[in-house]
Amino acid sequence: MSRVLLVEDDADQLEIRKLLLEHAGHEVVSAQDAESARELFARWPPEIALVDLRLKTDNDGLDLVREFRTARPALRILVLSGWVEGLAGRVEAAMVDAVLPKPSGSGTLLKTVARLALMTLLATAMWAQTYPFEVGRTGEAVAEITMSSPGGNWVKAGAEAAVADVRVDDRPPFQVMVFNGAASHVYPVFLGELSAGRHKISIERNQQHSAAGAALSVAGVAFQTSSPSAALLHTPVLFARRNTIGKFSDVPLLVYAEELQDGGDPILQYTVIFSNEDGGTSTRALMARWGRTTDIEYVYRVNTRTHRAIIQSRDHKDIVYEGRLEGKHPLLMPVTDNNMVDPATHGTIRYQLAPIIVDLSKHSREQVMDDHPWSYRVASDELRREAKLRPFGTVDGEKISDPHNYLYVEAKVANRNSGLSVNVKLRGDGLWRSGALGRADYAISREGWVRTTVELPLGTRADQIEEIGLECVVSPGPERRMPLAGQCRVDGVSKAFLLDANDRPGPSLWMLQAPVELATGEMRAYRVR
Repeated sequence: MSRVLLVEDDADQLEIRKLLLEHAGHEVVSAQDAESARELFARWPPEIALVDLRLKTDNDGLDLVREFRTARPALRILVLSGWVEGLAGRVEAAMVDAVLPKPSGSGTLLKTVARLALMTLLATAMWAQTYPFEVGRTGEAVAEITMSSPGGNWVKAGAEAAVADVRVDDRPPFQVMVFNGAASHVYPVFLGELSAGRHKISIERNQQHSAAGAALSVAGVAFQTSSPSAALLHTPVLFARRNTIGKFSDVPLLVYAEELQDGGDPILQYTVIFSNEDGGTSTRALMARWGRTTDIEYVYRVNTRTHRAIIQSRDHKDIVYEGRLEGKHPLLMPVTDNNMVDPATHGTIRYQLAPIIVDLSKHSREQVMDDHPWSYRVASDELRREAKLRPFGTVDGEKISDPHNYLYVEAKVANRNSGLSVNVKLRGDGLWRSGALGRADYAISREGWVRTTVELPLGTRADQIEEIGLECVVSPGPERRMPLAGQCRVDGVSKAFLLDANDRPGPSLWMLQAPVELATGEMRAYRVR
């Protein structure tokens, strides 16, 4: 049977039709006004909408018909109204699947709804691929879906990617962005808690949100249904930021979880790697201070003993999470252009990315990208599509050079009134190239494991790099009137690499294992093998 949204301003008629449809086996939610109907439509996507044209005003019903059809082209819309002639000659007449005058008998109503439900079923059977699976005992489950997007190209506007709707049994669907183009790629998603027994997962192309030039192909699904980790149980549901819908930008690529301790209590911390950052830090500064153009943000942290949870909200402030939970999954949505989050109840696109459990005690956060190098390609392709690249050696606002033109360096540092810049000298030219671009505010002033990059001439090979320099510079503070003497400590450099032609980190060409301390204004140079 179908999920039905019933919109009727007459309370008695609303209740009668609701009971009638539920008795016939349909799942029904109801609204007496247009605003409530919109909220239910977004939070609980129906398969059939029964709309009374005349609600508070004559145009309310017509407005809903237009909005529902635009939002979900596959939705079946049945108009119930004593004002049927109001559809004559209107564009909305072509938007509805059936019209019944009021009053209509119960039998006519049920037959019409059954016909629309059958149309929905046939359409789903024709376009959706369904995979049955079995759960041994009640618990969380993960699906690893192998998909491709023939015709999809993350660089090309209008062909960026297909969006897949994934539905478990009769639950509302969630979405997967199939960003890897025509190449097959495994997309791991969590399915939520499932009861022991038989289940099915259905996958189809989302007609509204997929790029016009991108098709969807599903090669298969593998299921993990036993012994879920604690990290899986608490993984956030993430809704797409509203101003990214339809733009194929700033999409969540990966979610990783760290198992930490706080005063002896077990902590799970969840971080999202987004394909891009539209606000907060410029692209040039991202490469200098963070060594990448993706946005990597911790979004959720939960104490699994006390169940106290916090999120990283506007202005990077930690606030207590008091929003809804589905099981133990919080519902979050980025609300700023640098992907800070707030509690959410619903959204247009819903992601359920299965988490990767990582240990970053000996690496920076960007190590997760190294382990999943396709993330470099997606980020680079998005830069090209959004015209954020410039030729090597030129200055053009906040644009950067091709990411293949940079040396990527990971180090563990501690700073006091200082910042660290990594510099590079190539064989034969005697010129030091600054990772901080000669700007103190682009130097790395934070502590711990960090990443940075240094732009190099087009086509530079690893064997052309002669020396790498560690430079300690003054780090200006917002209220500092005069530079203060400071100190940089570099406890080690774990890797330095170039991206290869396939966007994968190449072999490390330099490491530093002995600690070094530098005063501000001092640089220590190291010859590369």
